[in-house]
Amino acid sequence: MGSQSLEEAVQAAEDPVRMLREAGGRWIWPDDVAREYTNWMDELRAVRETCVLADLTHHQMDQIVEGPDALDLLTHLCTNSFDDFAVGSAKQAVMCNPHGDFIGDGVLQRVDAERFVLSGKSPAAHWLAYHLDVGDYDATERIYPKSSETDDDPHLFTYQVQGPNALDVLQRVTDVALDEVPFFDFAELSVAGTDVRALRHGMAGEAGFELQGPYEHGEAVREALLDAGEPSGIRRLGTRAYEPLSVYLGWITGTVVPVFGYDDMADYRRWLDADGYEGTSSIAGSFWSDDVRDYYLSPVELGYEHLLSFDHDFVGREALEAEVEEPSRTRVTLVWDDDDFADIFASLVGDGTPYRLFDLPRDRWGAQFDEVRRDGSLIGFSKSFAYSLHDREMVSLGCLDVEYAEPGTEVTILWGESGESPNPTVAPHAQTELRATVAPTPYLDDKR
Repeated sequence: MGSQSLEEAVQAAEDPVRMLREAGGRWIWPDDVAREYTNWMDELRAVRETCVLADLTHHQMDQIVEGPDALDLLTHLCTNSFDDFAVGSAKQAVMCNPHGDFIGDGVLQRVDAERFVLSGKSPAAHWLAYHLDVGDYDATERIYPKSSETDDDPHLFTYQVQGPNALDVLQRVTDVALDEVPFFDFAELSVAGTDVRALRHGMAGEAGFELQGPYEHGEAVREALLDAGEPSGIRRLGTRAYEPLSVYLGWITGTVVPVFGYDDMADYRRWLDADGYEGTSSIAGSFWSDDVRDYYLSPVELGYEHLLSFDHDFVGREALEAEVEEPSRTRVTLVWDDDDFADIFASLVGDGTPYRLFDLPRDRWGAQFDEVRRDGSLIGFSKSFAYSLHDREMVSLGCLDVEYAEPGTEVTILWGESGESPNPTVAPHAQTELRATVAPTPYLDDKR
C-alpha cells in the first residue's frame, strides 16, 4: 500500500468526478518504444499491406496467478466461461463489480494446470489481487508493473507480428504449423534459442501472433523476427501507428473504473492506492455529470456479449443477466463527416478560438466521453477515436441507445468541453458539433 488509500483521496476531494477531471492526462507511452520508427503513415500502410512488429513490452503489466485454487478465483471473477479452458488456451478475461459495471479486462493465458498469465492494464489485476488477499483461496499472484512504474526490467517481452504477411514471417522461424493453431490458442516455439509462447489473434484484421518470453532474451528474439520479416517488407510499428488499431477492431480502451459511488466498494477503495490507475485515469470530453456512476459502462455496452457466460456464478452476474434481457445501449462505429473533421484543423487559422485539437492518427485523454445527440437529445457517448488512413476518414467508437444503433443513422457529436477544462493538459478551445453516421463494428474485414 502507498501512503494514502484511494478512499482517503476520495474523501479529501469530496467529488470523484472533478478529481478524475483534474487528474490530467493523456495516455503516455513509455520511452522504451519509439513514437515512430519511420513515419506513422508508412507504418500504418504496412499494417494493411505487408507486416509489422509492435513492441508491447513496456506499456502493460503482467500478472502471474498460480496455485490449486487459481482457476476457482478466476471463475468467480470473470464473466467468461471456463469450460474446456485447456493448457495452451487464452481468452479476453472480463471482470465486473457486483453491479455489473466493467472493472477491466486482459489477455489470460493458461500456461500450466495451475498457472495463468494475465496481461494488460492494471485494474483487472488489482481486482483479482484484492479478492485473493481477502478471500480464502489456495493461490498466489504477483503483478509485474509496466516499466514506467518500476525501476525493474519487465518480466516478459511481448511482441506482436501483424499484417497479411505475418504467418509467412513467423513460419520462417519455426517448424510448428502456425496456420493450424486455433484463434486465441497459443503454441510453444523456440525463437533464437528462446522458448516463446505464440498466441494467435490479430490486431490488423488478419491472422497475427503475440509472442511472450523472458525479457532478458527479448532483443535476440526481436532481431530474429525482423531478419525473418525482411523479405516480406516488415516494419517496426511505433506507438503512434499502433494506437488506432484497437478502434478499427471495436475495442474501447478508455473507461472509468467503477469503484466510486458505491458503499459496497469502500473496502476495495481502502485497499487501493490513491496514486494507482483507478484514481489517476482522467475523464475527458463534453459529457459532464455530477454522478460518477453515469460514466460507468457494462460489458454489454462495450460489445462484449460474446464474453458473457451464465454457466457459472461470478461477480456481477445478476445485474448482467437482467441487462442482456433488455439492453439499453450497444457499441457502434461513428464515421465523422469529412468537412466537420477538416474544420477542426481549419479553426487554427483565422479569427476566434480554435476547436479542440488532437494528435493524428489518435490521441487519448484517459476516459473520453463526448455527447452523441439525435434531434438535440442525448443518446449515448463517443469514446475512442482515430483517423483511418486506409479509409481516409475519421471514426470513433460509440455506446448508443439501441434504437439509434442501426448503420446509416445520422447523429451529432458534441466536441470539446464547456468552459475552461479542469484538465491541465487540455488547451483552451471552443465547442462545436460534428456530424457523424453510425456504421458497424469492427470497422474492417475481420479475417483473423
